Amino acid sequence: MLTVDFDKLGVRPGQRVLDLGCGAGRHAFELYRRGADVVAFDQDVAELENVAAMFAAMKAEDQVPDGASAQTVPGDALALPFPDGHFDCVVAAEIMEHIPEDEKAMREMVRVVRPGGRVVVTVPRWWPEKICWALSDEYHQVEGGHVRIYTADELIGKLRDAGLRPAFHHYAHALHSPYWWLKCAVGTNNENHPLPRLYHRMLVWDLMKRPWITRTAERLLDPVMGKSIVVYLGKPGAARAGA
Repeated sequence: MLTVDFDKLGVRPGQRVLDLGCGAGRHAFELYRRGADVVAFDQDVAELENVAAMFAAMKAEDQVPDGASAQTVPGDALALPFPDGHFDCVVAAEIMEHIPEDEKAMREMVRVVRPGGRVVVTVPRWWPEKICWALSDEYHQVEGGHVRIYTADELIGKLRDAGLRPAFHHYAHALHSPYWWLKCAVGTNNENHPLPRLYHRMLVWDLMKRPWITRTAERLLDPVMGKSIVVYLGKPGAARAGA
C-alpha cells in the first residue's frame, strides 16, 4: 500500500532516492522497481534485514531494471550519514510524527537533498488522528509511538522553515480511517474483536483485487477523510544538468 504517488513526485531511473524511516520498505520497493538507486534508511536493524532480503529477492526474480541499485543503511534521522546534496529525492513517509525533534530531522533531510531536488513528506491527517487519540491512549502512548498531531498548516510551515518550497499536497487512504477508529474503540491490542477483523479483511481484499467500487469510493473520500496528508516540495536552487 503506497501513500506517495511517485508519478507526481517525478522519480526517474538512475536517480538517487533516500527512503527516510523506510520501515518495512513499501516505498523503497516501488522505487527500486522504477529503476531508482535506493537507500532504505531506518534505525530498526532487524527491519532493515528484512528489507535487504526483499531487495535481493526482487533482483533475483528480475523485478527491477538493469542498472538500478538498492541498499539499506541503519542510523539516526537526526544525524544522517550522507554528504550535503547527495540525493535527488527524499521520501519521508509516516516518520515525522514519531520524532520529538522533528524540526532537526527536517533540516537534516533538506541538507542531504540536492538543490533543485524534490522531497515528499507524509504524516497522519489532523482530524482522523485526533479521533484515534481521543478513543485510545494506547494508540499513541507506546514506545516509538506518535508524539504529535500535525495540522496541514503546521507541517507545511515547518517544512518551509527548514528550507523547502511547498508545491502541492493531497490526502490518501480514506478507507483506512474507519479501521483505526474501530481498533482504537475496541482496543488496539484486541486482535479477536470481529468488527476490526472484518474491516481488515475488506482492506486486504481491496488491496489485492482493487475493485472499481472501493477505488472510486476512496478517491471520492480522500479529500474528506483521508488518513494521511502527502506534501510534495522542492529544494530551491539550480537543478543538476539532466535531472
